[in-house]
Amino acid sequence: EGFDVEIEKTEKEASKRKIGATEDPECKEVEMDDWLFEFAQLFRTHVGIDPDAHIDLHELGMEHCSEALEETVTSEEAQILFDKAAAKFQEVAALAFFNWGNVHMCAARKRIPLDESAGKEVVSEKLQTAYDWVREKYSLAREKYTEALSIKPDFYEGLLALGQQQFEMAKLNWSFALAKKIDLSTWDPAETLQLFNSAEEKMKGATEMWEKLEQQRVNELKDPNSSKKEELLKRKKKLGSGAENELPGTGNQCELSAEEVAEQAAVMRSQIHLFWGNMLFERSQVECKLGMDGWKKNLDTAVERFKLAGASEADISTVLKNHCSNGDAVEGDEKKVVGDVNQISDK
Repeated sequence: EGFDVEIEKTEKEASKRKIGATEDPECKEVEMDDWLFEFAQLFRTHVGIDPDAHIDLHELGMEHCSEALEETVTSEEAQILFDKAAAKFQEVAALAFFNWGNVHMCAARKRIPLDESAGKEVVSEKLQTAYDWVREKYSLAREKYTEALSIKPDFYEGLLALGQQQFEMAKLNWSFALAKKIDLSTWDPAETLQLFNSAEEKMKGATEMWEKLEQQRVNELKDPNSSKKEELLKRKKKLGSGAENELPGTGNQCELSAEEVAEQAAVMRSQIHLFWGNMLFERSQVECKLGMDGWKKNLDTAVERFKLAGASEADISTVLKNHCSNGDAVEGDEKKVVGDVNQISDK
């Protein structure tokens, strides 16, 4: 009976609001809100169902979830995962700058043809413009590689790339001097030789860094647990499963077998020897042309590097024939260098 009385009172209130329809719209909206609130209170009292209960349950659920998450993230296991995640993001950030630097290095390969039939002043001006343009690109690349190393100091790829950049700068300076037909007896080679020194220093640092990381990888593979992982990997490969079935928490690098790791290491070591050999070979040419002592030692060391890289005797013999110390190779080598600068390619 009490319920009927309340309903009747509500109906009367509704009738009053209909009669006052000409009242201010804003007041009407407030009154309707009050009416809805009163009805909700009545509904809650007589039926026993709370219309806002789902909101309370949601908040309660989120509170419990937050408490559970807080307890989880403060555990020792969670900290290990956080460290791994941070390392991955650090590597991704460094890789972004590394690739950005590579873009500038690739852009420096742009061909800028020079018409040597034009006047001497025109050719000299265009040659200077080409040199400045390539030098700027190399400088931008150095900035990106340096940024990558500031983010991830043990990023050996970035240090290798920085060594390559210094090496290319040294070659550019030397090529530019030959292209302008500068009197080498009056030319100051200090900057170029310093670039060679810097390139070799960074090559040495990157090699040591890589060797250290490689040793860590070998040690991880010696772990008893790694054999089980390798067996699972071989089974997955046999079944032809794709990348979507990778082992949890591991990437492609971690899923390499011991044989694949050894093969990758051998390839990388060969590339390092080859790059180092090229660097010493080019330096020996500069020193030979300038009549400096030590060029023969650098040439011999370069040959040793080529051998360690796995180069054939025939290939090494061909390279030596093209060295400027051979009288027949001097003119051809100079023309080749001039051509490289004229078209700003193969840098």
